[in-house]
Amino acid sequence: MNVSTKFTIPITELEQPAFCSDDKEDLKAKTLRDEFAVGVRWQKIPKEFIKMEVGDLDRKIRDAKLKLSEKLLILGHHYQRDEVIQYADYTGDSYKLSKFAASNKSAEYIVFCGVHFMAETADILSGNDQKVILPNLTAGCSMADMAEEDDVIDCWNDLEGLLSDKGGVTPITYMNSSAAIKGLCGKNGGIVCTSSNAEDAFKWSLKSNERILFLPDQHLGRNTGLKLGFELDEMIVWNPFKPLGGNTESEIEKSKIILWKGHCSVHTRFNTDQINLARSKYSDVNVIVHPECTMEVVNSADYVGSTEYIKDMIENAPAGSTWAVGTEISLVNRINKMFPDKNIFCLDSAVCPCSTMYRIHPAYLCWVLESLLDNEIVNQISVESDVKNDSILALNRMLKL
Repeated sequence: MNVSTKFTIPITELEQPAFCSDDKEDLKAKTLRDEFAVGVRWQKIPKEFIKMEVGDLDRKIRDAKLKLSEKLLILGHHYQRDEVIQYADYTGDSYKLSKFAASNKSAEYIVFCGVHFMAETADILSGNDQKVILPNLTAGCSMADMAEEDDVIDCWNDLEGLLSDKGGVTPITYMNSSAAIKGLCGKNGGIVCTSSNAEDAFKWSLKSNERILFLPDQHLGRNTGLKLGFELDEMIVWNPFKPLGGNTESEIEKSKIILWKGHCSVHTRFNTDQINLARSKYSDVNVIVHPECTMEVVNSADYVGSTEYIKDMIENAPAGSTWAVGTEISLVNRINKMFPDKNIFCLDSAVCPCSTMYRIHPAYLCWVLESLLDNEIVNQISVESDVKNDSILALNRMLKL
């Protein structure tokens, strides 16, 4: 029986409220010097970029893109700020971007405007001669940080010892996890999933074992299990800071889904009071949320799905329809601009972007691109070969779903 002795809250979780505001105008990019005042961790960067105005950065980035031409591929996640996403060659959710990374073998440099685990995934799926770059190395993910490798290994060893002759267990990790966790799943017959294909990953896993260990987001795991017909009493939560995750041997043996105790700092801000308020203001409102929200929010919503699903649903909705959206504010604001014939707003009245996604500032993008022009690669993300080999097993299983 293993218990983690490192009872800590990830610093990325503590930093999440840093950019929250009551004014959406505060989301507009400022000079990096001004944004440094927020007080979160920022990667050090040459001084010339710190004071550079957004307009000057724009000219330099566009010039660098033109010069690098087909050598360069920029991928941008939906949660990126507008001043960054405009430079992306491809945009999408983590699943869509992982497929782009796997299919594009021509670009010499892949600059990933997202967070660390996404850049790791791109490195795993891209060719050996391609270089993956993350503009700001402090762009991590609090959810991914909640599943540390040592803690997950301890959990897996406990579960294997208990369940290997009692129906077994298959590990599934959400894309929002480190390469090390993806590797652990790969070498133990498991799979990676995204919010787009979690149901398919669950069905695939249950063909070989009676149970699932799902990590690191308990809410996506619980919501997926419920959608597939599992009961709440068939799911348990694994707390790495308690013996056997805070469960008895009997509870573990009776379980069908074992949920790692992790969550998204952005999506757990949404609550049913916000939904009720939206419905009191707009009788015809459509409430659409991400499955990383809590079970109560998901059960109260009209529609639930990935960021790509949310975008597509609203795009194809009738003109004049009203949408209350439960996902990251940068995407909500962008959808609102894209479809002005609809009434679109965020469920949370506070303007609270993902604080790690938000750290991909145009200054960092400009820095890594200008470095490439000088034949210097900064912030390359390289996954160790053994971890890469194990991870690609789990990722390829996902891509074949």
